[in-house]
Amino acid sequence: MKTFSFILFGLAIASSPVLAADKWDITKLDLSKLPPAADKQDLTYTKDIRPLLEASCLRCHGEERAKGDLRLDSLDSALEGGKDGKVVIPGDSKKILLVAAAAQVNNDVAMPPKRGPGGHGGPGGPGGGNSPDGPGGPVRAGGPGGFGPPPKALSAEQVGLIRAWIDQGAK
Repeated sequence: MKTFSFILFGLAIASSPVLAADKWDITKLDLSKLPPAADKQDLTYTKDIRPLLEASCLRCHGEERAKGDLRLDSLDSALEGGKDGKVVIPGDSKKILLVAAAAQVNNDVAMPPKRGPGGHGGPGGPGGGNSPDGPGGPVRAGGPGGFGPPPKALSAEQVGLIRAWIDQGAK
């Protein structure tokens, strides 16, 4: 009976949703650097958020490529999360990894990865970069395959829109 209970407990834990914040302890980040949530109301993923993500996120987190099994190209995919857990949870945007990553409050979670010395993804960056070839692998400009310009980080205003969207229920 003890073994059966232990197995059930283990299965319950294993099947519970994992938050990306559990893997990436965002409480250790300086969240005072987050831009404020925008005042705009009635934000939706399709109308307001997806267009922001297209230029900066979907090369690596879209239909053709889903780094870390994270896709941000649809509302359902964004809410589902990736191998590291959920990155969007409707409610408090200050506790959401997607917001901290997009705001680039810390080099370890910055998305798109910061390039160059001291940043993710470049020579001298922590762990040798966030390369598809693993730590120390070559850093490619642009998206998958190294084509095109590197993705641009979102502006403070754009991160503020994402915060407001999450605070309004991420619909």
